[in-house]
Amino acid sequence: MISVSRMLCSEIGPGDYLRYGAEEALPPASERRPIVVWNCTKGCNLRCVHCYADAAGRKRDAEMSTDDGKAFIRQLADFGVPVMLFSGGEPTLRGDFLELARYAVEQGVGVVVSTNGTLLSEEMAREVKNIGFREVGISLDGVGEPNDRFRGKEGAFEEALQGIRNCVSVGQRVSLRMTMTRSNHHEVPAILDLVERENVDRVCFYHLAYAGRGNDLREVDLSHEETRAVVDLICERTLDLYERGLRKEILLVGNHADGVYLYQKLKGRDAARAEEALALLHRNGGNNSGILIGAVDEVGDVHPDQFWRSITLGNIHDRTFGEIWLDTSNPTMGGLKDRRGLLKGRCARCSHVDICNGNLRERAEAVFDDMWQEDPACYLTDEEIGLA
Repeated sequence: MISVSRMLCSEIGPGDYLRYGAEEALPPASERRPIVVWNCTKGCNLRCVHCYADAAGRKRDAEMSTDDGKAFIRQLADFGVPVMLFSGGEPTLRGDFLELARYAVEQGVGVVVSTNGTLLSEEMAREVKNIGFREVGISLDGVGEPNDRFRGKEGAFEEALQGIRNCVSVGQRVSLRMTMTRSNHHEVPAILDLVERENVDRVCFYHLAYAGRGNDLREVDLSHEETRAVVDLICERTLDLYERGLRKEILLVGNHADGVYLYQKLKGRDAARAEEALALLHRNGGNNSGILIGAVDEVGDVHPDQFWRSITLGNIHDRTFGEIWLDTSNPTMGGLKDRRGLLKGRCARCSHVDICNGNLRERAEAVFDDMWQEDPACYLTDEEIGLA
């Protein structure tokens, strides 16, 4: 994640300590623990065209039970995982969702949920707030019909909007998530208007991951020129919000070329702020798949991140999550934790690899059938990455 509001406006967000560590010296990566996304069900009440988990109407028979879920949460607590993010499918479809979240908090693991928002009743919003969820992330890919088209259900936007309002009304922190493609990037201004109008705290703009059904959308992914234009727009709108005293957290997700691009934009107009931004990017370290972000799916398989379900590192029923995560004898895990010598193409020769770390490896695998090839979604020119 690249915090646009932090880089451009020096606004510190509640989750920044997870991205950048404390202000003192950052411990080595081997001593830090990942945020873990638990895709706790494959069942979903929507049929989103870009779903990386390829979620369906029914859950899988082998999905973890309540007892399995609690045992898994104890593994995370014992390993020192700071935050677990419930995702899916649609996590609120699990009848034990709130029970598991409450148990995680009791074990000292912070909880976040990523949901389509359509099932967030007033009662559930109050329960979520009372349990102590750090954030409720609600996915929207436009306002009104564009969102419904992406989500595969007429009326999905209005249902999600009510879920947003239910959370805001009880004081629950809300974050919107939007995945940008050529079909909906024109909706970015409308989403930002909604953030302002509905008193939403945070919004994350995701670049498309070529995973699950999202891989079928590669042909409608933003071009490099379109990506630059929409990132410029998000930057302009972020500055406008802050100039008007509206402290919204704005993030870009899924393409660490964004960090380099923002740093180079800053260099041209505010050298001091550019150096601060560069220091933050170094502290973050770029793409953290297999390092500071991991995922476990509905049957207990461990993946380097939530998008990369084609790579399985082990199963938490056979070994604990911590044992799997620290096992660098696994070629993929060992490579991800120290990938500099494995990267190919432009990524191998990029002068900014220290602050990008090769970007999203699953996009390289999807396009080139080689996880170490260059990320095709890097929109930086050869001049900008020091090759010309």
